Amino acid sequence: MLRIVCFAFFVLLAACGPRGTLTAMPPGVQPTTVRTVFVGTTRTVDPDTGIFGGGRLRGEPNFARYDVSIPPDRELGDITWPPEGGKPDAATDFLTTNVVPLAGPSTFRAELARSLAALPAAEREVTVFTHGFNNTFAESLYRVAQMSNDLEFPGVTVLYSWPSLGKPLAYVRDRDSVLYARDGFEQLLNEVAAAGAQRIVIVGHSMGGALTMETLRQMAIRGDRKVRPKIAGVLLLSPDLDVDVFHAQAISIGKLPQPFVIFTSRRDRALALAARLTGVRRERLGNLRDVSQVADLEVTVVDVAAFSTGSGHLVAATSPALIRILSRIGDIDAAFGADRSGRAGLLPGFVLTFQSATSIILTPIIGARQ
Repeated sequence: MLRIVCFAFFVLLAACGPRGTLTAMPPGVQPTTVRTVFVGTTRTVDPDTGIFGGGRLRGEPNFARYDVSIPPDRELGDITWPPEGGKPDAATDFLTTNVVPLAGPSTFRAELARSLAALPAAEREVTVFTHGFNNTFAESLYRVAQMSNDLEFPGVTVLYSWPSLGKPLAYVRDRDSVLYARDGFEQLLNEVAAAGAQRIVIVGHSMGGALTMETLRQMAIRGDRKVRPKIAGVLLLSPDLDVDVFHAQAISIGKLPQPFVIFTSRRDRALALAARLTGVRRERLGNLRDVSQVADLEVTVVDVAAFSTGSGHLVAATSPALIRILSRIGDIDAAFGADRSGRAGLLPGFVLTFQSATSIILTPIIGARQ
């Protein structure tokens, strides 16, 4: 049975086709939209390609700054890659316009500080994204650039790219790499705070959600007082995390950063298979059906199953209809704030309260394209 599940997992995750790689912008071409992404990574550099690979880096993380061109001719949520062996097109393809290696944490901190200082004091916010299982460095970089653009992340965007092997059958190895990557993630968050970020929002996808929780737990145990006060919110997108483990982590953390939002979908096929791989037929946090399991925690669970297509594993960043709704969140802060009475009517769907937790079941707006 386990072999059958592993094969199904491989087929599901490999169905996306050829893997994306970094492609430089052709000389003389002017990009339309460029997103800057600061990077901290515990990946080693692949000696054959010169690009961060899936090896585990010992010691301090590597740091860099990437400028990514966002093509105008694409649907919201899409990442479009140049055809293999074909000519890249800035109108249709994600491309890299500039790469600046940053020699160590002090250089990273100084460069990030300059970017933050260029913003008004009230806008010195950093969104830190960490990816999930089976991701290459290029895929994680272009994904956070796409999300930063489509969801209109405020302030500065930072990627923490942990050493996923980028192979569908390396699930267990990637889970170990998440544990390996905790210290590097904590160091990155410390550098972001030291650079002058007034607010830090952490976005973790899939196994990146598990990494986020493990790191926050570790920081709480260490008694951190520098970074935690600056964490202005946590978003877990389709978190690949055992519900009981999440609950135990949350109790260890203590008061969770607010807002603390968990995007779930019972139609997430990747998480359904991940649950089978754990050896028991139980849900993961990202396809939670019964919100009462986290009712004693101050969290907001957003059910986006109505928008799910394909594997349904990153709906919040890939569904055009959902992106249009979520891009309004900045204008309707009450939807995820302390005033629960103000949430009704602000988002299309249903709002329910279970003790300390809030459940929001989003539904498509009639007439909107998905």
